[in-house]
Amino acid sequence: MKYTVLVTGSAYGTQNSSTAFLFCESLIKMHHVLNSVFFYCDGVLNSNIINKTPSDEFDLIQGWQVLYQKHDVKLYVCTTAAERRGIVEDNYTVHYKKGNLSPCFQLSGLLELGHAIYISDRIIQF
Repeated sequence: MKYTVLVTGSAYGTQNSSTAFLFCESLIKMHHVLNSVFFYCDGVLNSNIINKTPSDEFDLIQGWQVLYQKHDVKLYVCTTAAERRGIVEDNYTVHYKKGNLSPCFQLSGLLELGHAIYISDRIIQF
């Protein structure tokens, strides 16, 4: 089956994102197709490279990056939701020379989410 995962919970403070990550890993282990993960609302905070995780905790943001690097899972971030939460790309404006969007994440719009839903058998929201 082909899946798209929608993450609306922040990286830390809720269980949504970590549960979504574990679900994505399970899909891959079960040989399902994970088309993409779309981060929306507070879920965009998963793409903030500035987040620091204590050494005795699982680094969820790095986990998403590994998922992208090892399994070529596309990680889409809603542009509008990201901007509202202060997440920007490099050279966003004259004032921001260096952005805080992780290089493994890609800013996109809801059109990308719509396309991902269209080509998937299931969409799961966390």
